Amino acid sequence: MSERQRANRQPSAVTSAPLRLGTRGSKLAMAQSGQVADALTARTGRPVELVEVVTAGDRSNAPVHRLGVGVFVSALRDALVAGTIDFAVHSYKDLPTAPAPGLHIAAVPQRQDPRDALVARDGKTLAELAPGASVGTGALRRIAQLHALGLQLSVTPIRGNIDTRLGRVLGPEADLDAVVLARAGLARIDRTDAITETLDPMMMLPAPAQGALAVECRADDPDLVELLALLDDAPSRAAVTAERAMLATLEAGCSAPVAAYAEVAEGDTGDEIYLRGAVISPDGTREIRLSRTGTPADAAEIGKALATELLELGADSILGPQAHDGLGTQQFGSTE
Repeated sequence: MSERQRANRQPSAVTSAPLRLGTRGSKLAMAQSGQVADALTARTGRPVELVEVVTAGDRSNAPVHRLGVGVFVSALRDALVAGTIDFAVHSYKDLPTAPAPGLHIAAVPQRQDPRDALVARDGKTLAELAPGASVGTGALRRIAQLHALGLQLSVTPIRGNIDTRLGRVLGPEADLDAVVLARAGLARIDRTDAITETLDPMMMLPAPAQGALAVECRADDPDLVELLALLDDAPSRAAVTAERAMLATLEAGCSAPVAAYAEVAEGDTGDEIYLRGAVISPDGTREIRLSRTGTPADAAEIGKALATELLELGADSILGPQAHDGLGTQQFGSTE
C-alpha cells in the first residue's frame, strides 16, 4: 500500500474482536495508551481495548538508574511474544536501543514537546530559586545538567508517578522547592497548568526520544504492522532515530548522563535534521556538547557520526567504564 493510499484510507465498520493494547497501569501510561487507541479507532474504525501489564519498574521503589535497562518494557514485550496482547505503547525513551527479536516498532506518533519542565513553589523559575533550594528529579541526566548550571541547588533523586512528584512541591506535605519532569508527561495528563517554566534545551537538553511514543507489535503480523503504520509521523521517527543512534553508538549505560535533541525543519534544499548531543559528568563539572545536520533520510548516520565526534573529544572519559554494558542500551527512567 502506497503512502497516498494509506493517507486516503477511510475508517470502515469492523466486526473483528477489539485489538488488545498492552500498557502499564500508571495514570500517564493509561492516558497515552488511551490516546493511541482513540487515534487508531478514529483512523481505521477498529476497536481497541487496554490490557494492563505490571512491569518490574512498577513493582520497585529503587532509584530508576539502579533498576537496569528496560525495566518498564520487558513485561510488555513478554506479553507481546506470548500473544496475550496484540500491540503495546511505550514511552520511547524507556526502550533499550538494541532491537527486540521478533518485534517491530510499527509507529512513532507525532511527538509531544520533548523539553523538560520545572514545577516550583510560588511560581518561580529556575533562576529565581535561592541557593540551596531543594530540587527533585528522577533522571541522572537532569541531575548532571542542574549541577552544571552552577546555581548551587540541592538536587535530590526521587521516584514516583507524576502526581506523587507534584505532591512533593504542591501538596500539603510538600518537602521540596521544585521538581523537574518531562513536559510531555504533564501534557498527556492535562497538568501543564502546574508548570512554572519550560526549560530551554540550551539549559537542559532532553533525553533521547523524550516526548515520543513507540507503538510496537510482533513482526510476523503484517496486517497489524500495516494498520499501526497509519499512526506513524515521519519527522518524529527521523528525530528519534537520530537521537537513539547517537545513544547506541556511545553504548551508554543506565548510569551515564547523555542528552540528545533532534529537530526536523525545512531547509534551502528540502527538510533538514539538526541534532544536538551532550555527555555530562554526574557532578556537572565536565561536559561535551556538539551538533550535526543532515537529511532525515540519513538520521541514523547523523546520530552515529555525532557520537563518534563526542568519543573523539573524550566522551569516554566522562561516561566511564560503567557506561559500556555491551548491549548498546540506555534507560533514563519513565517519562513520569
